[in-house]
Amino acid sequence: MRLLVLPGVFRPVSDGWLLARELAVRAWPGARVLDPFTGSGILAIAAAREGAEAVAVDISRRAVVCARLNARLNGVRIRALRGDLFGPVRGERFDLIAANPPYLPAPGKPRPRGAARAWDAGPDGRALLDRFCREAPEQLRPGGEILLVHSSVSDPERSARLLGAAGLEVRVAASRRGPLGPLLAARARELERCGLLQPGEREEELVVLAAVRA
Repeated sequence: MRLLVLPGVFRPVSDGWLLARELAVRAWPGARVLDPFTGSGILAIAAAREGAEAVAVDISRRAVVCARLNARLNGVRIRALRGDLFGPVRGERFDLIAANPPYLPAPGKPRPRGAARAWDAGPDGRALLDRFCREAPEQLRPGGEILLVHSSVSDPERSARLLGAAGLEVRVAASRRGPLGPLLAARARELERCGLLQPGEREEELVVLAAVRA
């Protein structure tokens, strides 16, 4: 996959590529796939390359433009919409929802603006995760699946509980442990003070949760 990233749009890193690989093996021709935090368009494009009908959503105008450009660059078609989470597709249902939401804890920081909206997610990193886990199940078709990636720093167990409470069957589809990403590493001492990292802890686990609606 070839990607151009416009200024102010988040460049995919390891979590996005991990999720894109999981999505690619699950997508099929004609499947309806939603990427609700599209950024560069990586997930929507990964699905479209498998023949899926992919919809990309982002609150950032630049991200929507970037996703459209990257779809053309990769020779696929996607529907890219600007809006807040499920707002632009309310009432639609999908076979797959693949989400890489902002999940970086930002204790003491104001509400994010500009590019920071792609990563800052409130004091504990769950400002959008909790909302996504509560709203996403309603967007699924019967038998549909949610793929959600985020860091161990942002409590994947809570995400699993919320998705399970909505009646979905949840499991860990993939995980990868490694050093903290640059944004988390820059806040490591602050996160230690808040109890989100253990003293001296400088590793995280990226977790992809798969949640299926019966």
